[in-house]
Amino acid sequence: MLFAEAGLLNGWEATTHWAWCDTMREQFPAIKVHPQRALVVTGEGQRLIMAGGGTSWLDLALYLIARTVGVDKAMQVARVNLIDWHEIGQQPFARLARTRQVDDAIIARCQAWIAEHYQEPNPVTNMIRLSGLAERTFKRRFQQATGMPPLEYVHAMRLEEAKQMLEASDLPIEAIANEVGYEDAGFFSRLFKRKVNLSPAQYRKRFGALRKSLTSV
Repeated sequence: MLFAEAGLLNGWEATTHWAWCDTMREQFPAIKVHPQRALVVTGEGQRLIMAGGGTSWLDLALYLIARTVGVDKAMQVARVNLIDWHEIGQQPFARLARTRQVDDAIIARCQAWIAEHYQEPNPVTNMIRLSGLAERTFKRRFQQATGMPPLEYVHAMRLEEAKQMLEASDLPIEAIANEVGYEDAGFFSRLFKRKVNLSPAQYRKRFGALRKSLTSV
């Protein structure tokens, strides 16, 4: 609410404790309020970070660790403290990855590009072309900068976008696979099951219902 009062959120997305979301929406119509989201990263340069109520501070803490220290460290903290993280859809890993700032300007430019083009064919090849680096050099620098190989990074982004679509829409799984960049829905389903430990249908049944119940509060 302080961000809103200061005018820092005009034209941007935001969230806050669910009990205040309606108030924020009414008092500040220029702000796009997301009451169902536990974490929103927004503003110029992605410098404004907001969490919702309750235990969403855990998502905020993990995000800050990932952004400032690295994704692997955040995952380690989550495991040690038995915190449910991106696996249950509360912390969109793709958004975390695309907003994590890196010191390597070339890789940062590729991150910005892939955040908007992750669904396109041959995304790694296109990033290599954009970077102007040799393939081996690009892959080494990308891993050093982000903590992930380029293809794994792309898969992570695609799967997290798919999670959001599974939670929030009734689109067929085949259509969602195509939307996030997979022509083979079978491959998409197998990859999703391997990474999330739930099939797309199981994920939708479990967390789509949760999203609907939270939204109706």
